[in-house]
Amino acid sequence: MPTLGIIGSGSMGTAIARLAVAADINVVIANSRGPETLTALVGELGPLAGAGTVEQAAEKADLVLLAVPILAYRSVPAAPLRGHTVLDTSNYYPIRDGRIPELDSEKLTTSELVQQHLEGAHLVKAFSNILGHHITQLARPAGAPDRTALPIAGDHAAANTAAADLISRIGFDTLDTGPLADSWRFEPESSAYTWLYMADQNTAFEDRFDAPGAPFPLTALRGALQDVQRVRVAARTF
Repeated sequence: MPTLGIIGSGSMGTAIARLAVAADINVVIANSRGPETLTALVGELGPLAGAGTVEQAAEKADLVLLAVPILAYRSVPAAPLRGHTVLDTSNYYPIRDGRIPELDSEKLTTSELVQQHLEGAHLVKAFSNILGHHITQLARPAGAPDRTALPIAGDHAAANTAAADLISRIGFDTLDTGPLADSWRFEPESSAYTWLYMADQNTAFEDRFDAPGAPFPLTALRGALQDVQRVRVAARTF
């Protein structure tokens, strides 16, 4: 039985942990506050879930999910993640994170910046253009006519395949969009970001966390990514 290490216990990490245990995948969750703060969550998730340090989560895991804010990525130790496939959910929000010159200049995408820190890990950008509550609403078994697709990007073919296999198991199709350098296609404020998965794609920004989701299939995602225009990061409003 595979094991998924999850670094971060916020809405994204928790949503994916729920789907993973439902798909008979062991999870080991770590956060910045220590395993003892995860007792209630682990108890709710059931016998396939456990808590540990980042090092313990990495040691036991076949794949690792990194679900922390972009400002926290440097606090994640790089050494335990070397050689691992790491699914990176991070996004850059200047309204929350302040300005990050490497990203504002567009010399790097968000996941390329994280990859520089996690030297030796095989980063795959995933789950970054969908909200946590939509993940739990839209997961479907393989072959379902209303199965939703998510984009991924990464520089290592084998890691991309492993990430796609995991994502399929927990309920989504995937579309490989190319290397991390091209992951801007589904970063915030692009036309392939969060609103794709909303029942009302005109939902106001301030209402996004209450908006119900709607399936968005692979064919539609492929079309959306073909038409996307690069957002000028330094001009972003959130």
